[in-house]
Amino acid sequence: MRCDTSVEDYFRAFLLDTGRPEDLPLYSSFFFGLDEFVAQPLLQLVLAGKKRATASSLFAFLIQQEALPRPGDLSVITDFAGRPHCVIQTTRVTILPFSAMTYDICRREGEDDTLESWQRGHVRFFTAEGDQLGYAFHWDMPVVFEDFDLIWPQP
Repeated sequence: MRCDTSVEDYFRAFLLDTGRPEDLPLYSSFFFGLDEFVAQPLLQLVLAGKKRATASSLFAFLIQQEALPRPGDLSVITDFAGRPHCVIQTTRVTILPFSAMTYDICRREGEDDTLESWQRGHVRFFTAEGDQLGYAFHWDMPVVFEDFDLIWPQP
C-alpha cells in the first residue's frame, strides 16, 4: 500500500465532500498494472466507468503481507506517479483458480473482448509480477477478483 501526503489529503477531501466520518479507514492506494504504459489506460477505463473490477494474485497479498480487500473497503486509485484520481469501493471479492475464470467474470475488468485475450494479458502480468515478488504463475493459482464501484468523483 502506498499512502503519501497527497493521497491522504485526497482521501480526507473525499470524506469531507461526501459527509463520511473523518476516521473512516483507507484500505489502500494503488495504480493498476506494473508500469506506466498499462497504469494510465487502466486508470482512464476506471474514470470512464468501464473498468469495474480487478484481478490480483492471492500470492501477492500473502508475500506482501497485505490484507485481502473486503466489501465496503475504500481505495484511492492513482496514476503511475502516485497522484490520486478517484476513490473506489469494493463491492464483492471472489477467490478462484485462474483456470476457472470465465468471460462473464473477467469482462467486468473492462479490458478485453474475449476470455482468451484476458488470459494472455493476465498470464503476462502474473508472470512478471511473480518474477518481481517471488511466486510462479500457474493455471490453478488463486486469483482474488475484486468488483468495485467508482464513488468519487462521480463518473
